[in-house]
Amino acid sequence: MTDLFNGFGPDFWGFFADLKQNNDRQWFAVNKERYQRDVVAPVSAFISAIAPKLRQISPHYNADPRPNKGSMFRIYRDVRFSKDKRPYKEHAAAQFRHRRGRDAHAPGFYVHLEAGNIRYGGGIWLPPAQALGKIRQRILNKPQKWQAVIDDKNITARFGGIRGDGLKRPPRGFDAAAPHIEDIKRKSFFAMKDVSSAATAATAEFIDEVISAFEAATPLMYFISDAVGVEF
Repeated sequence: MTDLFNGFGPDFWGFFADLKQNNDRQWFAVNKERYQRDVVAPVSAFISAIAPKLRQISPHYNADPRPNKGSMFRIYRDVRFSKDKRPYKEHAAAQFRHRRGRDAHAPGFYVHLEAGNIRYGGGIWLPPAQALGKIRQRILNKPQKWQAVIDDKNITARFGGIRGDGLKRPPRGFDAAAPHIEDIKRKSFFAMKDVSSAATAATAEFIDEVISAFEAATPLMYFISDAVGVEF
């Protein structure tokens, strides 16, 4: 393994292409060394390369290159309550969570690496009810600050705006006529860059591309961090 990040090349994508055709424990056991070499090693190197640049954006968001209990998501799927019993994820991903956050539902920056579906940016995904309520309440109480976020030129140019699935009706306690009610109805809040070409991530320059997107997402991250009471 090497700590030097040179991009996600053919071996990385080839592993997932083969896994997609052989998503079972027997195949994975035979190819586990390949997984460590072609997936874990470059993702860990990517996270190590991101770390000092992320600290310049915010010292409170962690980039931990450890394969276990670090920023890298495990490849194992939780199939206990799913009809889809495939045991392995067919993509790699990393989340750079706030140091106070312990799970994927904390504010964070995110990178998703899947053939034809590469995404990177920041936000919060399906936060627990208390945190979600605080974000919604801050949008209601600080409409001008929220307007500044959604009007931010970097957010609109880089991401096309704030996204996240929402409720069909206003959440309990919020008036349907309230300013920004469509945003208040959201269950997640994120600014994410979507690209389809693996060439985007094929060289070391991918680090700068991702960091540029993280920087563009900072108005949203500031707002969310303030809402849930953590430092940015």
